[in-house]
Amino acid sequence: MTDIALVTGASSGFGAAIARRFVGEGRRVIAAARRVERLDALAAELGDALLPLPLDVTDAEAVAALPGALPDGWRDVAILVNNAGLALGTAPAQEARLDEWERMIATNVTGLTRMTHALLPGMVARGAGHVVMLGSVAANYPYPGGNVYGGTKAFVQQFALGLKSDLVGTGVRVTDIQPGLCGGTEFSQVRMGGDAAKAAAVYAGTTPLSADDVAEAVSWVVGLPANLNINRLEMMPGVQGAGPFRIARD
Repeated sequence: MTDIALVTGASSGFGAAIARRFVGEGRRVIAAARRVERLDALAAELGDALLPLPLDVTDAEAVAALPGALPDGWRDVAILVNNAGLALGTAPAQEARLDEWERMIATNVTGLTRMTHALLPGMVARGAGHVVMLGSVAANYPYPGGNVYGGTKAFVQQFALGLKSDLVGTGVRVTDIQPGLCGGTEFSQVRMGGDAAKAAAVYAGTTPLSADDVAEAVSWVVGLPANLNINRLEMMPGVQGAGPFRIARD
């Protein structure tokens, strides 16, 4: 049977690019996201190989019910791509909004863990599967204003390593994909509160990664031989590097 992949946050950006890549490679894709009209458009584009699934990963009941709620023929999910996530705000911690911190944690941490908890037992029972996390270089390289966002991605990195340790011998693989500066998605616009000009300035004069670059990385790790696990894949564009330490001077 053709591999079935479930991709969260599939209505745009990385998620949509990953869904397109997987379908192009002959996989079937369950595309999960909140924006139904975008999922329908993706289904119209990709055909019967894509199943649109309206889902908010912060809805605990919906996520818990997911394995049994999938249609017949779509329940043996072999690949879970935990892509749903967001960054909000760039203010220093002492000026940041608590509701934005809580929303990032609810999506990037709690939603991701719930999705994994819901689908992992089936993979283990079948003796095969792959959980792919969309992390970030922010897990390892802090920057001003990154506070809680970076913290959520550090959790994703450690959670992925913990899963890998638990899953030794089960046939289930775990990979944390960690992109750096990436343009052409809604990420920065969401972070800037919808300010398109401010979001565009983040990428001015650069050649950042694209969603297709990230989809290629995901495709590569899941397509490797089953005995080979890529624990963590960190990727940056050539124009980006790790920043210097911040030092306050008198």
